[in-house]
Amino acid sequence: MARAHALPPRPSESPNRLATAVLALWVCGLTGCGLFSAKPDAAAPEDTATTTGPAAYDLAIEAPSDLKRLLNTHLDLARFQKLPAADAINPADLNRLVQAAPAQVRALLETEGYFNPQVSVKKQGAAGELPSVQVTVQSGPRTTVQKTDLTVTGDLNTAAQAGNAKAHALVLRLRQSWKLGPGEPFRQGAWGDAKTSTLGTARAEGYAAANWANTAAEVDAPANTVKLQLALDSGPLFRFGNTTVEGLQRYSPQAVNNLRTYQAGTPYTEKLLLDFQERLQRANLFESAVLEINPDPAVAEATPVTVRVRELPKNQAELGLGYSDSTGQRVSIEHTNRRLFDRSFFGTDITARNKLELGRDRQSLETDLNTHPLEGGWRNLVAARLQREVLEGSTVRSTRLRAGRAIESERVDRLFFLEGTTAATDSTNPTIPDRLDRAVTANVHVTLRRLDSVLLPTQGYALHGEFGSGYAFSNVAGNGPFARAYGRLNAYQPLGGQWLGSARLEAGQVFARSGIGVPDTLQFRAGGDESVRGYTYQALGPLVNGTVTSGRVLLTGSVEAAHVIVPSIPALLGAVFIDAGSAANDFGALRPVLGYGAGVRFRSPVGPLRLDLAYADKLKQFRLHFGVGVTF
Repeated sequence: MARAHALPPRPSESPNRLATAVLALWVCGLTGCGLFSAKPDAAAPEDTATTTGPAAYDLAIEAPSDLKRLLNTHLDLARFQKLPAADAINPADLNRLVQAAPAQVRALLETEGYFNPQVSVKKQGAAGELPSVQVTVQSGPRTTVQKTDLTVTGDLNTAAQAGNAKAHALVLRLRQSWKLGPGEPFRQGAWGDAKTSTLGTARAEGYAAANWANTAAEVDAPANTVKLQLALDSGPLFRFGNTTVEGLQRYSPQAVNNLRTYQAGTPYTEKLLLDFQERLQRANLFESAVLEINPDPAVAEATPVTVRVRELPKNQAELGLGYSDSTGQRVSIEHTNRRLFDRSFFGTDITARNKLELGRDRQSLETDLNTHPLEGGWRNLVAARLQREVLEGSTVRSTRLRAGRAIESERVDRLFFLEGTTAATDSTNPTIPDRLDRAVTANVHVTLRRLDSVLLPTQGYALHGEFGSGYAFSNVAGNGPFARAYGRLNAYQPLGGQWLGSARLEAGQVFARSGIGVPDTLQFRAGGDESVRGYTYQALGPLVNGTVTSGRVLLTGSVEAAHVIVPSIPALLGAVFIDAGSAANDFGALRPVLGYGAGVRFRSPVGPLRLDLAYADKLKQFRLHFGVGVTF
């Protein structure tokens, strides 16, 4: 651990002008500031259940509120005011506490940056009466930082002096990010935090053995200023060496190594290690993953990395019951086999997932086959889905088969695939003919995240984009090429005063000649909890003979402001919002509708729970919406 050392007075200055201090490290470190460990001349009682007797004396402390709390916690007069009956304070003990109190108060106040307090301690009470002790404190001005001198030695300084741009930038960053700048109040806690933060930055940027060669706080008590002097010895620059994986029983070590974010010889940074850990946690193979390097300078040129994992079970089944705005009540059964047939295929293991969902308005069966991580973290995938969905004005039975590659990271997810789609659309309007449309497409899906939290975001944005092109076939319309684009932007921003703001914008378009029959599942509708609230799910679209159908363009948006309802429950917020948008056959025909209202948010460990009462301006009616999580 870094240590602070006091500097001796300079020869040109009077010793009366300088009070060198390590800010009460020599006194106690706050928790041991007493002259006694439990009571004078006695060990601390271990039996905390022992009955305490009446107060041995009255104690009154007059001091600023923050210092009063400090003294009530750590001053011996306060700590020993009530003791177990068997260890009651006697008059001699009390006199020693009173005599020691002024020095102890000054030592405690020095940890908060007060080096010129006025302290008085008075004891009163005649013989036979309960003694009373009055502690009066006038803190005086708090000491502030006058100057900080931070020097760097070791390999980091050598590289910076030799013109290495990264090393030079790191030295500047260490100095510029120092937390106790000129004019800042000087406290023992802030001094320790600043040293820990700077040391942590150096270690995270490749100098894992960095340590403080010297730290000193030179206090000029009469002037209420302090000069800080620090010397950081960076030690050597660490580079990654061999990676050892521990805890594997079912899965291949190759799956772990394929998720590495570094190669042997790459300069070590904490971020590379954390990115590796993030990939492992997202791989759906491990319950936990802990990564460590050996910080011994002797192995800096090739520091070994140890990865300790705890595997998820090979087979896992889940039963779900729920309700959503899109499907109503539903039951689902999902099974995951993380090593299909207990063998490898084409040099890799395969995870198989099957899910059956039975809902009021949607029934589906999905099967996904994903390889374990390949080189660079990529996965190959094959997926199939059968689905029946009841929408406003029609029932759509669809199939989907796709094959492709995917990679996920902390900030970017990418998916490339070929897909075959069929959609049989049966309209509730007899004037609209039933149709069967098919398509084959090549697709790219990309998700970008710049969020402070993926689960409970409050600042940043997430952008999801889908791009595809292919050829469509229809039994009632023309055949031909088409393209499809869709984008969704979610943004979050604190507004001050415990207000949180969020906004959403989504847009989509199918590019094709008007007579080409594009499958319904590749077109657009609006309405529902994640679209325009106040309207039923997928109920907004172009009208054909009075019946809602899917359209070729989509545009919706939303803004929302949320505020903590009860300060003691910061996870519970109230919100107001306004949504707008619709779907149509072209943007010229788009007629956005409004939905607005208020709701409640609960920031739970599984994501935000949302309950909204929305008013549909077009329909002149209210609708209740319930949702869980965030859609990116």
